Amino acid sequence: MRRALLAQARASAELGSPMYAELLLRAADEPDAVAGVLGDRTGTRHILGMLGTVHRIVLEGRAPELAAHYPTAGGTEDPLRAWPAFRDVLAGHAAEIREGLAEPPQTNEVGRAAPLVGGLLTVAEAAGLPVRLLEIGASAGLNLRADHFRFLYEGGAYGPESPVVLADAWRGLPPVGAPLAVAERRGCDPNPLDASSPDAQRRLLSYVWPDQAERVARLRAAFEVAARVPAEVVRMGAADFLDGLAPREGVATVVWHSTMRAYLSRDEAARVDRGIEEAGAAATAAAPLAHLSFEGRDASRLDAVQVVTLRLWPGGERAVLGEAPAHGLPTTWL
Repeated sequence: MRRALLAQARASAELGSPMYAELLLRAADEPDAVAGVLGDRTGTRHILGMLGTVHRIVLEGRAPELAAHYPTAGGTEDPLRAWPAFRDVLAGHAAEIREGLAEPPQTNEVGRAAPLVGGLLTVAEAAGLPVRLLEIGASAGLNLRADHFRFLYEGGAYGPESPVVLADAWRGLPPVGAPLAVAERRGCDPNPLDASSPDAQRRLLSYVWPDQAERVARLRAAFEVAARVPAEVVRMGAADFLDGLAPREGVATVVWHSTMRAYLSRDEAARVDRGIEEAGAAATAAAPLAHLSFEGRDASRLDAVQVVTLRLWPGGERAVLGEAPAHGLPTTWL
């Protein structure tokens, strides 16, 4: 447990959350304080689940002493001194926090739109067709609206005026001159969230690290975009959602996902890959199919550096387009 907590503390520091890095370092020094919550569940998803569930309790107003250290709850006390109050919440809400570990974190990180849209522009340039966008592990479907975000890069910007502005989105450039039009946007998730629901918004916010003001602002801005851009997200596993997948004449069908393969069982991941391969084999120039992903190099863990990978049929050759930190910003195009 101590090794796992220290590893996640390092990852939190690398990804820009001194608060979570400090909390996890303190937890590693006092493993008994988290043992009653984590038990033998020490994977990244479980540690993030613990942090997220505590954050949700804070956002619901049920931990005022700890809330004083959380900027997302209006707290003004030093976030790096939150450990004693955090430890008290672990003890007082242990059963609820253990229950929260059963569900995967629902991050729906808006910053991951940077690698995804860059890859989508690559598809649009190659295909010259409108896009039929399908997302697996879509959570609340915020990134299904990513073509309505604005991306800033050195010397320019891409996308419409938008509440969501991704600063320093790209190092190097994807093909920003490609005509991109999204004709359909659908996704799936085992536990989809309604982006218009205050409860769902609070759940999504709970998985954003509370001392990362830019991520918090991006998420809240994405709720505004979701309110005016429709997208359907159905309650379904990834493999079932892709069952019967086929290319469609006159559109480029794009299956995309980000930081979700680690949550699939080996069997489901194999079914997903098989479904995409079979659909790709039926693709033509008039009905192309693409598989676009932003995932860790090792899909069994949530790496700090992830790669943007594209397979485009006909052909289906694999190309690594770029890489980025796990939250997507900045994306460096290769």
